[in-house]
Amino acid sequence: YIASAANKIVANPGTLTGSIGVIMEFVQIQELLKKLGIGMQIIKSGEFKDIGSPHRELTEKEKKLLQNLISEIQDQFVHAVAKGRNLPVEKVREIADGRILSGEQAKELGLVDELGNFRDAVNLAKKMAGIKGEPTLIYPSKKKGGLWDILFESAAQCFLRVLKSSNAQLKYYWPGPVSSGSIEKY
Repeated sequence: YIASAANKIVANPGTLTGSIGVIMEFVQIQELLKKLGIGMQIIKSGEFKDIGSPHRELTEKEKKLLQNLISEIQDQFVHAVAKGRNLPVEKVREIADGRILSGEQAKELGLVDELGNFRDAVNLAKKMAGIKGEPTLIYPSKKKGGLWDILFESAAQCFLRVLKSSNAQLKYYWPGPVSSGSIEKY
């Protein structure tokens, strides 16, 4: 999403990109809690205040409301890509179904400008910025840990969220689904 506003986009030929679409996911744990003998009672101020709660399925009315929201955000996404990449909205809409593209496919469709590697992108940025000599590159620090650490951390966060939500609390915000990043744009 954010890359579509760039002046130039360089992609590795084998990169995975595209995936223009919006997704919202909700975890449902009511059956698990039932097996564990844990019940849940919710007192709320409005019909939709607990929308996406992991303790029950969505109603048809809630599904419709959320689908309308997703469709609106998808339309904004499509228009942002079309504007940023200077493409017709209908052309972007045709490929905005969540499909994943290679860098080569994305270039053919006008979603990237050039094929290359990191060094090619740095050189292009250097040229566009009028930088003489070697630019100073600053890299983000990497968090240590592997896939197991990531999975364990996510599971622990999910479990803690469930435990916290079992206490009576007044909330003036949408509690969201169990996992963080409930709306993802690709």
